[in-house]
Amino acid sequence: MNWRERIVSDKNILAGKPVIKGTRLSVEFILGLFANGWPEAKVLENYPSLTKEDLQAAFAFAQDGVKEGLIFDHKISV
Repeated sequence: MNWRERIVSDKNILAGKPVIKGTRLSVEFILGLFANGWPEAKVLENYPSLTKEDLQAAFAFAQDGVKEGLIFDHKISV
């Protein structure tokens, strides 16, 4: 999945937060829906402009952020 084809950042849209291309839906918002227990079908039903591929791109974007060390909290402990 090449998320770069579906995730964009524009300083004039949501202050530059990464969004699904062609929408004002941020990756953060999409991930939050899933974190709050929304199933894929409910997300797609409530946001008909989104596709399954858009959702996969949001997860791929987040994965790359973690892999590259861009998303890391040193305070997390087990």
